[in-house]
Amino acid sequence: MAEERLSAAQRSKIRRLSEPRELAPDEEGGELNIVPFLDIITNVLMFVLATVTVTFTATIDTFPPKAGSSSVRPPTTPTLGLTILIVNDGFSVKARGGNVAPGCQDTGPGLAVGRTSDGKDYNFDALKKCVVGLKASSADFADETTVTISANPSIPYQAVIGTMDAVRKTDDGKDLFPDVNFGLAR
Repeated sequence: MAEERLSAAQRSKIRRLSEPRELAPDEEGGELNIVPFLDIITNVLMFVLATVTVTFTATIDTFPPKAGSSSVRPPTTPTLGLTILIVNDGFSVKARGGNVAPGCQDTGPGLAVGRTSDGKDYNFDALKKCVVGLKASSADFADETTVTISANPSIPYQAVIGTMDAVRKTDDGKDLFPDVNFGLAR
């Protein structure tokens, strides 16, 4: 059999069909352009992240200062009436008998608990020891759960929280004064 040869027109048509064709700008060739979609999603995501406020806060149950509590009846049993005033130099503690003297052994003037020996931090351990001693001083105080904490305006927030933590529970987890009231420093 003799081999058939292609004509010039047939060869030209084969060449034309086998060459890749240049696409016009409006023809995308079947590919999906997702860049604009990703731009929109990114912008929406950034907006949501910027506007959503997620806060994880710890709450501490306290009671606000009471104004003019004249309708309250006096207690029938002796109460400790523990009040702690946080000042720049330490803690002034007041109880049923009056001001608690330095060292928490007796009544008298002065700060019951000073700052730590280096003077940089509040001595929360000594405060806890003082409060435990005051509560144990009489069997009448065993069921008392309320303490009033007052602070000067210049006292750091962390000192108030540390004071609350120190007087709420003993080191072994027993309740001391879990009901914290805030008082007004006068």
